[in-house]
Amino acid sequence: MIDTAMLMAAGLGKRMRPLTATRPKPLVKVAGKPLMDHALDRLEAGGIKTVVVNVHYLADTVEAHLRARKCGLDFVLSDERAKLLETGGGLIRAKPLLGDKPFICANSDNLWIDGAQETLGMMQRIWNPERMDALLLLVPLARATCHTGPGDFHMDANGRLSRRKTAYVAPFVFTGVQILSPSLLVDPPGDVFSTNIFWNRAIEAGRLYGVSHQGLWFDVGTPQAIPVVESMLAHG
Repeated sequence: MIDTAMLMAAGLGKRMRPLTATRPKPLVKVAGKPLMDHALDRLEAGGIKTVVVNVHYLADTVEAHLRARKCGLDFVLSDERAKLLETGGGLIRAKPLLGDKPFICANSDNLWIDGAQETLGMMQRIWNPERMDALLLLVPLARATCHTGPGDFHMDANGRLSRRKTAYVAPFVFTGVQILSPSLLVDPPGDVFSTNIFWNRAIEAGRLYGVSHQGLWFDVGTPQAIPVVESMLAHG
């Protein structure tokens, strides 16, 4: 049972401006609750006990929010105040805090609703470290609410992933939720880089897998997305 997660909360939130002029994006409210609380609620419901949270932009505000939150989670800060490291660099910085076992990694700027199965439990049942370095939660492009991209991945019958080709559409979008093996987080190309570096290595080794999300998923990346998401949540 995976009991540790990392929540990505260090970004500048540029697409969410002007709402992020005075608050970090993880604390922008959707349906009356900060974005990061939606994610933390899902992590707690999925059996997570410890959450490593990386911070950079308005870090003190995020830290204060976590201290005030009443829940059964233990929080550990991965401090990026001095330099924003992007997703890959953030994982490397946090690696000593995450331990030596597989962990869940989630972005704080999207929101998901479970389908027939609890999502994180479903992912853990599928997770197989003997053949996987990463397991990504994907959503079909047609059901990626408020998402405007052309898709990210193709998935074969066994769940193995490949990249979308340039100028083509791919049927699946990455939701921002994944299970990662610490063994993948090696040989960083520098301080600041994307998780894509690790995914590319896993693809080359045939060890990047995905699973299709059965519930709802919302890309809450811009102010314009918030009323759309709130309306859908309000109407079930």
